[in-house]
Amino acid sequence: METNTNKPNTGAPSRPQGRGGFGGARGGGFGSPRPGGGAGGARGGFGGPRRGGSRPPRAERPKPEFDSKMIDIRRVARVMAGGRRFNFSVTLVAGDRKGRVGVGLGKAGDTTMAIDKAMNNAKKNMIKVPMTKEGSIAHEVFAKYGSSKIMIKPAPGRGLVSGSAVRNVLDFAGVRNVSSKIVSRSKNKLNIARAAIAALRQL
Repeated sequence: METNTNKPNTGAPSRPQGRGGFGGARGGGFGSPRPGGGAGGARGGFGGPRRGGSRPPRAERPKPEFDSKMIDIRRVARVMAGGRRFNFSVTLVAGDRKGRVGVGLGKAGDTTMAIDKAMNNAKKNMIKVPMTKEGSIAHEVFAKYGSSKIMIKPAPGRGLVSGSAVRNVLDFAGVRNVSSKIVSRSKNKLNIARAAIAALRQL
């Protein structure tokens, strides 16, 4: 007597092979035959191409006409009816190291605007310093601004022997082989720098 081995399928329909799983044919598995599956496929992953491509090279910034350095910054407070209001005062030296130099003062509510104002003020007050072939000055000069007194004299072969704000003024003017001395006891850098400018005007 023959027995029927084909039993009726009473459960859920079986899922066809190759439609997923750990290594199925639809991708996403480690052993997937479909391109794009796995950890280095063409559609992403660790080894895929970067989106957007390479960035274009940055354009070079134009070099400023004058070099500048901030020698002093102060926070000033005003007492008003509603409380204190703070402003910033910036002292700046600017020059091209070829004979032109200036000192500027800028005041504003934030430091960026104060620096811009000081730079514009320094450009307005530029002077031209006559120099010798060795980059020195022709003769000794002495000047006073406020309570600051400055003396500058030529010193062949010694380089720039100076300190405080006077050194910054002489450096940005391009003056070499000079020595300077602050005769007074004043520590105000703005007055010292302006005294140095007044001394260089005498040349």
